[in-house]
Amino acid sequence: MINKILTVAALVGCFVIFLAVSRNSNSNLNGKWYGTLKTADGGQYPLNYEFLSKSGELTGEASSPKGSIVNGKVNGDQFSFSVAIDGGDVQHTGVYYRDADSIGVDIVFNGKKLHATLKRDN
Repeated sequence: MINKILTVAALVGCFVIFLAVSRNSNSNLNGKWYGTLKTADGGQYPLNYEFLSKSGELTGEASSPKGSIVNGKVNGDQFSFSVAIDGGDVQHTGVYYRDADSIGVDIVFNGKKLHATLKRDN
């Protein structure tokens, strides 16, 4: 009887761990995202990304400005990557907000930190 109880407890524990890991997986980050980057001088630039997150790495494409995502890393709902533009790397850091299915991203360009909100492109 004790063996059955321990076996059931172990299975329940494994199931709880599985749920926790799958909740923290970044598969929800995968896909196409869009937004608008607004600058202090009133300029607006469309942002379009396609993310693929797997095993803590982030890859994909940035189509505005055009470039590939490099040095991408994912840790829970936070991530970072660079996009090569005009011979330099533009740093991006972001947070995925599960409940809102949106991303807050900070972009450092020419020494200035800019912020944008990205929405999923359905």
